[in-house]
Amino acid sequence: MARGSANEGRGPLYRLYISRLRRRLEPDAVPHHVAMMIDGNRRWARQLGFDSAAHGHRAGAAKMREFLGWCDDVGVRVVSLYLLSTDNLTKRDSQELADLIEIIAELAEGLSHERDWRVQHVGRADLLPPDLARVLEDAEARTRDHGGMHVNLAVGYGGRSEIVDAVRSIIAQHEGEGGSLEDLAANLTPEQIGEHLYTGGLPDPDLVIRTSGEQRLSDFLLWQSAHSEFYFVEALGPDLREVDFLRAIRDFTTRDRRYGS
Repeated sequence: MARGSANEGRGPLYRLYISRLRRRLEPDAVPHHVAMMIDGNRRWARQLGFDSAAHGHRAGAAKMREFLGWCDDVGVRVVSLYLLSTDNLTKRDSQELADLIEIIAELAEGLSHERDWRVQHVGRADLLPPDLARVLEDAEARTRDHGGMHVNLAVGYGGRSEIVDAVRSIIAQHEGEGGSLEDLAANLTPEQIGEHLYTGGLPDPDLVIRTSGEQRLSDFLLWQSAHSEFYFVEALGPDLREVDFLRAIRDFTTRDRRYGS
């Protein structure tokens, strides 16, 4: 697995290297959909001596705004950010969760005014505090007619729950049309399930990036990432640099995607 380093300088040589990496990317080879699992915010805060994980989460949110700009600049059309899982809602410390909810609300609000991006909430709104659910809904409504990069915010999201919800939706629709369960069982297809996922209508991610050296999916886009490429970066979330991102894109362009053939 490819990994980035957090120790390179950011002087003239660094900027020259960034420029060279950008120039060498073939626009047609850039992934259409990139999914990002930002990880390591709490470790980042601890290492810098902060007494609250909120400092790390705020730094991570700021990095996500940077990351989206990098994606847009190289021609990525869809980005999915994993911000809050269903497990986080039940397992995180109450104060940390309250801070996270506030930070995510601020991020969603800010992104809805950024460039011409279209923001979409991906997850269970009914599991979220009403204020956060409202901010996400408003961000969607505000950007619905935007034609720029599509930004999925996975908040209150769980991949297994998403698949269950998709199947329930298919069953309800089928019953509403007067069909039998036997007929549905005999004719159910992966394409049908894909259409009823939270991301229905969007392409599956071509590339999934995760920071902090962790190498697991953590219940993120389980169905959609069946044929995705993965790239793991050692840097903690707030320390992610544009060069790490560009190396991930460069690495993606060199892979032979055979889709099982």
